[in-house]
Amino acid sequence: MQVAMARENMSFPNMFVLLGFSEHTWLEIPLFAVILVSYILTLMGNSSIILLSMVNPRLQTPMYFFLDNLSVLDLIVTGTIVPQLLDNLWGLEKTIASWGCITQVYIFSWTACTECVLLAVMAFDRYVAICQPFNYTVIMHPWACVQLAAASWSSGLASSLLQSTLTLQLPFCGRHTLDHFCCEVPALIKLACGDTTANDLFLALGAIPFALIAPLLVLISYTFIVKAVLKLPSAEGRHKALSTCSSHMVVVTMYFGPAIYMYLQPPANSTKAKFLSLFYCVMTPLLNPLIYTLRNKDVKKAWKRILQLQVRSPHACLPGCTLCPLAREARVRGLTVAP
Repeated sequence: MQVAMARENMSFPNMFVLLGFSEHTWLEIPLFAVILVSYILTLMGNSSIILLSMVNPRLQTPMYFFLDNLSVLDLIVTGTIVPQLLDNLWGLEKTIASWGCITQVYIFSWTACTECVLLAVMAFDRYVAICQPFNYTVIMHPWACVQLAAASWSSGLASSLLQSTLTLQLPFCGRHTLDHFCCEVPALIKLACGDTTANDLFLALGAIPFALIAPLLVLISYTFIVKAVLKLPSAEGRHKALSTCSSHMVVVTMYFGPAIYMYLQPPANSTKAKFLSLFYCVMTPLLNPLIYTLRNKDVKKAWKRILQLQVRSPHACLPGCTLCPLAREARVRGLTVAP
């Protein structure tokens, strides 16, 4: 009994070595600087979207509710992957504890699958808004939005529990060197010393709902959207309808492209695979809030309003003041400006 337990313990390492980009040592410091700046901007951008939708009533709509969920996903995945990546790029010891590796496997799989479903849900929301505008408030009522978001998170969690648990049960025979910068299910499967045929099969089958069906639903939704937009009589109406979908279309293309290539057609070149993983682990969470902020008039108006309030706040009005713009605006509305 004790011998069997000792062998079982030896099969799973106490720590893993993440080779990362160590074959290109000259690249590590520039990558560290780029990823650090990207991480800071990711935290600021996604947090600001969540904050804006909480304080601005105009942003409390189904579209921004799902965008908040997307921002939470981006914050979780970057918080799980990037700090360890920065530590390995800067330090000499490129290791991660077994519990940290297990955490990365479960959380990264969870967030990746959830984001696939969430992007499909956001496409459905745009379909209802453009193709069923009169029924939009009935179909996309708050409770329905909560249910759709819960379905996205729960489906991703179920897939993560299945794939990650099956992978972590593989025998590793003391192997602990991962040719990657984080712990992912495909990288761990390659590290196993036993038969991984069943794991490869489950990984391929598990990818179908997220890497095939979800993009297909997005494509179907936008097919109906394009047909509805082309029937609009005015060019201004067509432009306005497409502008509401352009940000989401860019995000979908940017996310599903590398993900499908990575999981359905893994490249033989490990360096190429790592850079593709780096793109949707680091760059996609950074670009998502930028795309939605720069291409969305409501978000820009909300930012402008907050900045105007910040500029006005240091100039407190004296009792009876009638000169400053804040006092004049308050007088028009019949309000009293507090000193």
